[in-house]
Amino acid sequence: MKILTSKFDTKYDTAPFSKIKNEDFLPAFQEGIALAKAEIDAIVANKDKPTFQNTIEALDFSGYTLDRLSSIFFNLNSAETNDEIQKIAQEVSPLLSEFGNDITLNVDLFAKVKAVYEQKDSLNLNPEQATLLDKKYKGFSRNGANLAEDKKILLREIDKELSKTSLKFGENVLAETQGFQLHIIDDKDLSGLPEGTIEAARSLAKSQESEGWIFTLDYPSYVPFLTYADNRELRKKMAIAFGAKGFQNNEFDNRENVLKIAKLRFDRAQLLGYATHAHFVLEERMAENPEKVLTFENDLLAKAKPAALKEFADLTTFAKKLDGIEQLEKWDGAYYSEKLKQELFNLDDEKLKPYFQLEKVLDGAFTTAQKLYGLSFEESFEIDKYHDDVTTYEVKDIDDNLVAIFYADFFPRKGKRNGAWMTSYKSQFIKEGKNERPHISIVCNFTKPTETKPSLLTFNEVTTLFHEFGHALHGILANTTYPSLSGTSVYWDFVELPSQIMENWCYEPEALALFAYHYKTDEMIPIELVQKIKESSNFQEGMTTMRQLSFGLLDMGWHAHDPSNIKDIKIFELQQFADTQLYPDVKENAMSTAFSHIFQGGYSSGYYSYKWAEVLDADAFEFFQEKGIFNKEVADKFKDNILSKGGTEHPMILYKRFRGHEPSPDALLKRAGLI
Repeated sequence: MKILTSKFDTKYDTAPFSKIKNEDFLPAFQEGIALAKAEIDAIVANKDKPTFQNTIEALDFSGYTLDRLSSIFFNLNSAETNDEIQKIAQEVSPLLSEFGNDITLNVDLFAKVKAVYEQKDSLNLNPEQATLLDKKYKGFSRNGANLAEDKKILLREIDKELSKTSLKFGENVLAETQGFQLHIIDDKDLSGLPEGTIEAARSLAKSQESEGWIFTLDYPSYVPFLTYADNRELRKKMAIAFGAKGFQNNEFDNRENVLKIAKLRFDRAQLLGYATHAHFVLEERMAENPEKVLTFENDLLAKAKPAALKEFADLTTFAKKLDGIEQLEKWDGAYYSEKLKQELFNLDDEKLKPYFQLEKVLDGAFTTAQKLYGLSFEESFEIDKYHDDVTTYEVKDIDDNLVAIFYADFFPRKGKRNGAWMTSYKSQFIKEGKNERPHISIVCNFTKPTETKPSLLTFNEVTTLFHEFGHALHGILANTTYPSLSGTSVYWDFVELPSQIMENWCYEPEALALFAYHYKTDEMIPIELVQKIKESSNFQEGMTTMRQLSFGLLDMGWHAHDPSNIKDIKIFELQQFADTQLYPDVKENAMSTAFSHIFQGGYSSGYYSYKWAEVLDADAFEFFQEKGIFNKEVADKFKDNILSKGGTEHPMILYKRFRGHEPSPDALLKRAGLI
């Protein structure tokens, strides 16, 4: 039985994780590619005149087996990897990249697509079909279909090299993250740290049969350490280790990989007739070109910088008054910011955590979705999962129809990358009258429950959960015909709107009343704490904005110019950060060598989109606030025009249909307290 290339014999066609062995993957990929090739060959061999149905539509529905297999494999490579899976990924990635090129560089296939594209005005297509046709044509033209034969060969080589190098980049970051531990033996070095963090560090040490406490570079360990540890030298040690990932002249050094990826991307763009990689990427974004992105970022920077400089001066004065610190360093930022925040608002993350038990917060996200969109989430024990930590749910509508399958995976472990993300195991689409429902997953890294405590979240983690859940709703409520336009398959600078807008509910008393209850006493979070959360939401907003913009400007530095002259990553970064730097530079550290968003994830030339989407989300949430945050009419408009529509039309058209006008940056600046 070919477990990965046959129809799954499971409830709702879910992935049969427990039956899959690592050795199944490579032969499955070989077979999946062969099946997909046969489907492409059938489209090419069809003697009938090329039509929208027999060419464009057939192309979009082709490769289904391979797509599902890829989503299962690469999701495991992020959430549950091991040496064997990483080795398979290195073998499989070039095969997939080669196959992708086999399609986009297939002359006969492109001729058929082009024939349909050239008669698009007479085809009477609906908006979704018109978008699909445009996307398919550009999928070829933007990937070399119009190139001469020798240049096509060169493009294939570049793509193969790129996919291998970015995989290697990611493996190095993971190895560096897991390769460092801070082992504390003396309990006085734990001064200032929250009980839960200490307990987690103790439990990690026990699991390694060690004395004392072990802290790591995983976020649930690293962030509290930098925020609360009184021992400045140890904070420094942790911060330097975190910032030195991929920058240590060892086998995991990413400097060459970064330069190689940037150069390959530039060469690829030039080959395709674009000035730079950023010009290539942004052609298919709301922002359209690098000039527009840089104008957007620099305008925001001009408004945020005076606030950031004032906030930094206040923080410096505070640290000096408190501990006689003359010069704030990077390892002091979170520590003194937290202390200042406590002094100003008497609001301590540790005071808040007991009100944010993971299960209750998740339940709050579910109830929010139920009140807005009529969804219910029922835990299922019949759906296979890839790890015991994963929980699975059936998502139903008010008529009890299945809307989606939802997987939630919340705790760090070996083989799982840092951070939080949403992904899917099966896309939504409509074929032969049947609406195939999606299988959606969110993956986070929150503190595990201990012997004495459930998993309690910081407020920042609460907003992270709601953020990823917002992405999940974009996938869950998808309702389009074609898989490539479904769910989160939208312009990259639009994809963060559904996720970022969800974070707003975390600040609203009406929403907090659904889930913020003390895990021991079950009392609701006191209203004065809610007020303080709201008041403190703009705390150091100038510095936060400037930090985000510094990452976006670094991304543009790498991708909106020819990178051939960059010889020294460190010198280059210092130039890019010149306008946004607050803290003194740390010579042992670099950002790019572990900047996975742009060198491994999909954010190259797209990091600005977090801020871009904040403009959209602030403007959109203003609409909810005007009518009521659980207003059905606004929720329906958001669902019908944004969440269910995927990438079927240009995002600005969809946004204006929801909101009635283009988004205004003023809503964001007002919310951030910057105007």
